[in-house]
Amino acid sequence: MWRIIPYAILQSILLTGGQVFFKYAMMRMPAFSWSRVFFTSLLVNWQFAACGLFFGAASLLWAYIVKNFPFSASYPMLSLSYVFGMFAAIMFFHEEVSTAKWLGVAFIMIGCFLIAK
Repeated sequence: MWRIIPYAILQSILLTGGQVFFKYAMMRMPAFSWSRVFFTSLLVNWQFAACGLFFGAASLLWAYIVKNFPFSASYPMLSLSYVFGMFAAIMFFHEEVSTAKWLGVAFIMIGCFLIAK
């Protein structure tokens, strides 16, 4: 079952990358409205396009993972994206992460280890 780990890590990195680009895209957007101006600005936002590419790649890899590994192992591995998300929050958005959040990340990693075992 250890073979799933590299795929799960790559898929989680792609998901996290998509979320980072999505956050950057939304930071550049005007306030949400059901207007042509809002949706036009969305369509010309390169970060929004990049997030779509990352999510698309993550989805293709997810299809491979689900086809080739048991769902009971595959689905919980998605939680690794929370771990990478925490690091992305620090590196890209300069957020502070509390001890309690780091403890939660540790529990997620322990859980993934136990599932892959």
